[in-house]
Amino acid sequence: MERENVWKLYSEEDLKALTNLSEGYKDFLNHGKTERECVKKTVELAKKHGFIDLKDVIEQQLTLKAGDKVYYIGMDKTIVLFTLGQKPLTEGMHIIGSHIDSPRIDVKQNPLYEAGDMTYLDGHYYGGIKTYQYVTIPLAMHGVVAKKDGSIVNIVIGEDEDDPILVITDILIHLAAKQMEKTGSEIVDAEDLDVLVGSQPLKGEEKEAFKKNLLAVLKEKYQIEEEDFFSAELEIVPAGKARDCGIDRSMVASYGQDDRVCAYSSLAAFLDAPEVAYTSCLLLVDKEEIGSVGATGMQSRFFENAVAELLNVLGEYSELNIRRTLSRSKVLSSDVAAGFDPLYANVFDTKNSAYIGRGVVFSKFTGARGKRSSNDANAEYLAWLRQVMDEANVGYQSAEIGKVNVGGGGTIAFIIALYGMEVVDCGVPILSMHSPLEVASKADIYEAYKGYKAFFKAK
Repeated sequence: MERENVWKLYSEEDLKALTNLSEGYKDFLNHGKTERECVKKTVELAKKHGFIDLKDVIEQQLTLKAGDKVYYIGMDKTIVLFTLGQKPLTEGMHIIGSHIDSPRIDVKQNPLYEAGDMTYLDGHYYGGIKTYQYVTIPLAMHGVVAKKDGSIVNIVIGEDEDDPILVITDILIHLAAKQMEKTGSEIVDAEDLDVLVGSQPLKGEEKEAFKKNLLAVLKEKYQIEEEDFFSAELEIVPAGKARDCGIDRSMVASYGQDDRVCAYSSLAAFLDAPEVAYTSCLLLVDKEEIGSVGATGMQSRFFENAVAELLNVLGEYSELNIRRTLSRSKVLSSDVAAGFDPLYANVFDTKNSAYIGRGVVFSKFTGARGKRSSNDANAEYLAWLRQVMDEANVGYQSAEIGKVNVGGGGTIAFIIALYGMEVVDCGVPILSMHSPLEVASKADIYEAYKGYKAFFKAK
């Protein structure tokens, strides 16, 4: 049951559409390196398509009807969007859920120190990373500093050509004999992921002159005091823009494609499907990389609360109607798949792997070992999806994450399934997942967009 490479099937019209989609995607990546930035960019694009804030609808006591479009934001780090369908909400929705957080290094709450006539910020990695991949590469800082007066300072350092970059240093090879004997997880200790941010002392100071100079710079440019780090969310991410990859420009290389490649392709499909039978819903959530915890993760009640608010505006609110709406919905948990890499073929089951260029990937289950922590989709749902994809001429494939017991991973699917919905994982295959530079095929991004659009419009 081998799938054909979809590049072989494309017309000139397909190639033009694919290129346009990938250009929009790269722009989304460049402006969305954090959850907050992704939400901001999503709202910007949604407003251009006529979406309004559900909170404004509630406050102004407006009414909604089929075809109306609203969004609802949670703590600036998660968002859900709805396009109201012709059928009652209680008959269920077609939902696509992705996550917009990515592995990175967070700045600790008491981070600033000096050592060896240099100034550092203490880091704590977020999500699953290979720590050695983050040393000696250009890094940028993105995030916010919340001040006691209620003001928010937005920070982006290291992205513009004239910006300085940040870096985490490594030991020189000449002195690295002991380091090179260590296992991969030990080569760079997690406590050594400290970011070099300065090396100039403040004139006239004897004690902590290098730290004080850095604080003076922050004070002058951002009005930030050292105490403000206590209420800051600062993320250290690879610097630089998303780029075409390959001499043939067939791929995209960028930080953060897990899972922003699925977030953007589903967003583009959602915005391009304005008329739907069932209410379409796009859910972009935070914290998936650390277990979907917290108030902005999928385990929170944010999504359920948003549905309750929408039902209330429609005059249909009840506990029973919330349960009916959710349990009758169909969901694609839109998350990336592990792309088969022939350089590391020994960890893959070649018959059940996701191949670059063969289309969007359906993963009946994820998890680890004996399908632990997984959602295992129903056969009937997969059959319905096959029909939807085939009718829309979508290139798709099925895959597992790798050989049994070699490793594993999870998505938000098993959490969404708690509501009794039909759920399956469906996303784009990625090479070098969780690395500072992930790679995706433009063809797979395009097929995901086509598949998501067909799902939203399905009757």
